[in-house]
Amino acid sequence: MNSETVDYRATGCCRVPGEVQINENTTQHGCCKLDSYNWLEDIDTLIGDQKFNCVEVRFKNSRKDFFRIPDGLSVKYGDIVAVEASPGHDIGIVSLSGETARLQMLKKNKNPYSDDIKKIYRKARSMDIDKWMHARGLEKDTMVRARRIVNNLQLEMKINDVEYQGDGTKAIFYYTAEDRVDFRQLIKILAEEFRVRIEMKQIGVRQESGRLGGIGPCGRELCCASWMSKFKSVSTISARIQNLSLNPQKLAGQCGKLKCCLNFEQEIYAEELEFFPDTHRNLFTKQGEAFFRKMDVLKGMMWYSYTDKPEVFIALHRDAVQEIIDKNEEKIIPESLENFTYTEEETIQFDNVIGQDDLSRFDNVKPKRRKNRNGRNNNQKSKKNSQKAGDRNARNQKGNRQRNTGGGNRNNNRNSRNRNNQRNKNNKG
Repeated sequence: MNSETVDYRATGCCRVPGEVQINENTTQHGCCKLDSYNWLEDIDTLIGDQKFNCVEVRFKNSRKDFFRIPDGLSVKYGDIVAVEASPGHDIGIVSLSGETARLQMLKKNKNPYSDDIKKIYRKARSMDIDKWMHARGLEKDTMVRARRIVNNLQLEMKINDVEYQGDGTKAIFYYTAEDRVDFRQLIKILAEEFRVRIEMKQIGVRQESGRLGGIGPCGRELCCASWMSKFKSVSTISARIQNLSLNPQKLAGQCGKLKCCLNFEQEIYAEELEFFPDTHRNLFTKQGEAFFRKMDVLKGMMWYSYTDKPEVFIALHRDAVQEIIDKNEEKIIPESLENFTYTEEETIQFDNVIGQDDLSRFDNVKPKRRKNRNGRNNNQKSKKNSQKAGDRNARNQKGNRQRNTGGGNRNNNRNSRNRNNQRNKNNKG
């Protein structure tokens, strides 16, 4: 398989490692989700007369281990090294060194002076890196073929990932299974198929999600695939403390287990709940007895309802609730809960005169209307046309009146001539 198609970010490389040990741009902070920042890099602390001679080496995905540096060899962060393995050797990348590696070993209860700690052989040579790249290129094809073999054997297990050792002599198959699986026959077939030493390692569904990756219901990349390296147990107590609905569909993550983010804010909610009064105690007023309905822990709000009006929710601050409880203990009955209702104080609003620091200043900008330079000319032309049309109508009306009056005069003259002629005939007769 072409090494260019292999994603080396699972190992911690930003690009394909070169055969020459010049890796300034191969490993950088942020290449891998399990990258550790050496915050004591500038501090050179001596233990006795010698520097700390153990380093942390990162392999594929979440596999890390500590190795001892032999005398005369100097390694630093990002170096590709050949380390001791059983059998053969493995290739990894130095992730921590110096005082930070010592503190990390103490955190994981590793004795730096134990004889069980394996050692680093050398910095990886060109031949070592070539074998490592070739083995990494076989992993995807090996996983696909192994899944087909598992399906043919009808085993209730799922192959999630395959990791080859740096020298290509051993392959680790990571799998998930609900029950115990007898894979002795599977190991024989895999050894005959791939001609390597086989090691089966079972992982949980949370580790499976971290290896496969995905998008959570929040719209972001899964925490186990982006930055989480340890998985703490999550219980429904975290959901109860945060007043969440105990709905398995909403509380479960992509792996089918409770979401890891339920533990993120549990301590804050637990601290805030200590300042709340007992929710099992009812409040007594002259309007009636009130019982607890719900609360908002971060805002410090509590909602109560009267026993005769359970549909009405009355918002009270936790201090007001404690005040009512103290009065009830002193045999003092308040008038009603409405006298203790919480009203938010108006915050002073400052107008942003400049407005340059507002990111939404371009969102609701109305487009300016373009001025029509020919608007005035068009208005003048329309006025002139209307005046001309008015003059034309006036002339037409005047001409019609003149025609009408002229026709009447002619008719009158004709009638008068007819009357005169008739008179003259009568006189002659």
